[in-house]
Amino acid sequence: MPPQLLSEEQIVVHLAELPGWEREGQAIARTFKHAYHECVHLAMYVAAKAREVGHHPDIHITWQRIRFVITTHDAGNRLTAKDFELARHIDAIAIGHGAEEV
Repeated sequence: MPPQLLSEEQIVVHLAELPGWEREGQAIARTFKHAYHECVHLAMYVAAKAREVGHHPDIHITWQRIRFVITTHDAGNRLTAKDFELARHIDAIAIGHGAEEV
C-alpha cells in the first residue's frame, strides 16, 4: 500500500517546521554549501540514512554545493510524511558535518 498523500494544508505546516526547505511542485528541496569533497562525503552519509529508512532523495552535487530533492516515488511522485521525515534527517546530517545553509 503506498504512503498516504499529504493535503495542501499539511504540506504548508510541515514546510513551516523545516526552515531552508522549499517546495518545488510535488517535491521539497534544499541546498547546502561545503567543500566539494565534503559534499561527496555528505552524499554518502545521507545515502546510508536513506537506505536505513527506505526513502531516497535525489542528490545533485556541483562545485561547493549539494542539493537534495525529495518526493515519494511510490506515491506517484507526490508529497507524504516520509519526505519531511527524511528532510529532518538530512538537516541533522548536513549541519553535523559542517555544511552551511545557502
